[in-house]
Amino acid sequence: MTTTGFATADSDQWPNASRLLLVMMMFIGGCAGSTGGGMKVVRVFIMFKKMLREMRLFMRPSAVIQMKLGGKPVEQEIISHISAFFAIFMLIFAVGSFIMTFFTPNLETAVTSVIATLGNIGPGLNAVGVTQNYAAISPLGQGILTVFMLLGRLELYTVLILFLPSFWKR
Repeated sequence: MTTTGFATADSDQWPNASRLLLVMMMFIGGCAGSTGGGMKVVRVFIMFKKMLREMRLFMRPSAVIQMKLGGKPVEQEIISHISAFFAIFMLIFAVGSFIMTFFTPNLETAVTSVIATLGNIGPGLNAVGVTQNYAAISPLGQGILTVFMLLGRLELYTVLILFLPSFWKR
């Protein structure tokens, strides 16, 4: 989660459970305000709390359950923004993983190359793992991964807003 890309062991040699945990940590990324990519710890925490809140509301539909973070209420608008961010992030990840299957030797490399660049992690698994690099990926595939890296580093909303016509009209 430091996004340094520094490694002391070959994660491709780890048990599958450890590798899966590593990939999940790539999704979470750094803390809010850090230059680390990913969804950020606070967003994932709020999404988890939202999931629990929705389950409680399913059991008691007329209940009024306010979500709190650090003892302070979280506005519904913020929760909505985070939910949209989560959906956009997952959509970009899914589409990117599909696209990268055309440029990588296997699904594991495709998926982890996208999350590693989107989360600005550095190495992924398999052909883009700690002991490998991105050189085996074609220049077009590297260009696509560069776009994901920029999306992750500059934050999704910041980059995606540039593609809205209303942004350029003002």
